[in-house]
Amino acid sequence: MSSVPQRLSDLRREMKSRGIDIYVVPTADFHGSEYVGEHFKARQFITGFTGSAGTAVITAEEAGLWTDARYFLQADAQLKDSGVTLYRMGEEGVPTLQEFLADKLPQGGCIGFDGRTVSGSEERAYRKLADDKKGRLSVDEDLIGLIWADRPPLPAGKVWRYGIEYAGRTTAEKLTAVRKEMEKAGADRHILTSLYDIAWLLNVRGSDIAFVPVVLSYLAITKEACIWFVQKEAVPEEIAADLGACGIVLRPYNDIYDYVKTIRAGEKVLMDTGSANYRLCSTLPAGVVLRDQMNPTTPMKAAKNETELKATRNAHLKDGVLMCKFIYWLKRNIGKVPMTEISASDYLAELAAKQPGFLDLSFGTICGYGPHGAIIHYGATPETDVPLKPEGLLLVDSGRHYIDGTTDITRTIALGPVTAEMKADFTRVARANLNLMYARFLYGCSGMNLDILARGPFWEAGLDFKHGTGHGIGHLLNVHEGPNGFRWRRSPDRSEHAVLEEGMITSDEPGIYLEGKYGIRLENEVLCRKGEKNEYGQFMYFENLTYVPFDLDCIEPEQMDRSEIRRLNDFHAQVYEKVSPYLEPEEAAWLKEATRPI
Repeated sequence: MSSVPQRLSDLRREMKSRGIDIYVVPTADFHGSEYVGEHFKARQFITGFTGSAGTAVITAEEAGLWTDARYFLQADAQLKDSGVTLYRMGEEGVPTLQEFLADKLPQGGCIGFDGRTVSGSEERAYRKLADDKKGRLSVDEDLIGLIWADRPPLPAGKVWRYGIEYAGRTTAEKLTAVRKEMEKAGADRHILTSLYDIAWLLNVRGSDIAFVPVVLSYLAITKEACIWFVQKEAVPEEIAADLGACGIVLRPYNDIYDYVKTIRAGEKVLMDTGSANYRLCSTLPAGVVLRDQMNPTTPMKAAKNETELKATRNAHLKDGVLMCKFIYWLKRNIGKVPMTEISASDYLAELAAKQPGFLDLSFGTICGYGPHGAIIHYGATPETDVPLKPEGLLLVDSGRHYIDGTTDITRTIALGPVTAEMKADFTRVARANLNLMYARFLYGCSGMNLDILARGPFWEAGLDFKHGTGHGIGHLLNVHEGPNGFRWRRSPDRSEHAVLEEGMITSDEPGIYLEGKYGIRLENEVLCRKGEKNEYGQFMYFENLTYVPFDLDCIEPEQMDRSEIRRLNDFHAQVYEKVSPYLEPEEAAWLKEATRPI
């Protein structure tokens, strides 16, 4: 395999032959997905950086990677000697991607990118930059594809039907609901490109992205018809027939572009250009009226129905049982049985595989010991793997897909003696998590209103963590799902600022990360519920879904006020009540001690 410097040289040769001054390579497929299949890992190919977020920019003389704080340490290590410079997004003095492009693009210059991997809304920003320099865009070629000799083919995993006993609503019912929203928007057609939304709407799942059970496809909906553009070999005949009974016709995946060209002038098309790719947006004929707004399916799938909630509670109970078994195993065997980050992660995966209804991990497990815990999205490799010792902290962020739902949980575990500094930081993180978990608020609040509850214990000490406090979670879909989330400011590449609706599930995951020392994160999932309604309005609260204790070996009660101690004790009582019946006697005895009142 060629080196990154050689690939950059090959790309620059193609750029020069086309008069392209700057080439942009985002982390993207043709659908705006957060995670992408192997075929679409062009940014990883051209930079060597394997993280799930980032954008590469290549000029004739320079190459840069923009990524966020979750990946600073990882990117710094992986870009060494690559010829690619790391630009730490959000850091003081670091130019934004747009600022860099404006500075480097010469008068009359050209910005290039594959128009299928950049959204319609993103393209507008690039076009303005080019227009300001009286330049142009080149968007019709995939230059990475020209130099990537052994590129993996497009994924085409087998499609399977997701049963009504877990989905709660039929495909026909969901299509009816979408058409009602189309009517409200005055739309004649709806072009849907989000893989998560299509899978939810059609009650299908697949395997076209690692850890995300979706199907590479597009969907076009009118008042009478529904066309699914999909690789037909991926769809079993019985599923095609089942969908046909709902009026859904299958057409080849790439036919979507020809289909869009046939839309008549004057027709009103509902499409979210924040996720639909530019090639598709630009194919709309002149005279078509674009209704550019969030896909109706996005808030629909975010607010889980009662069937989904019943199923996901069961999934979380299974997850609580296996995580308690895992922590018990760690505590009992550390220092007695040789173990490393990778072997501990593998053991957790073995436990998960034994749980009824387990399908897959919902993301690659993060298992970071000591300094590795400070790397927010650390992934152990044979080169970085280290032995676990009976001292210090181990951070384990893991999640699973069960047939009845998706989980995401982080626990930081004391493997032996910990320092006073570690206890102080751990207690701060626990306070932050509990403050948000036990929130009571009026309907109409978004996660931006509530984020201060988690950050308060940090900000009062002049501290912070450089990631969102929480994200929405899909139902056997993407573990990171909008439009709900907890964050204190808007991010240009995220839309997690929606009003918190009943049925939305969001993670609660504050943390602290000390480079070269340790990291601490505690993550629960919380379900938004309606509380009392009175003269002040509709009050809301969160139901906790995650039943795994916070490590009392790291708690410093003197740092907590009475209400915080009461919350911790109440949470631990729930954990013991829910999980202990499913444990072996010695495990239950350990859990009783691990959840004792303080």
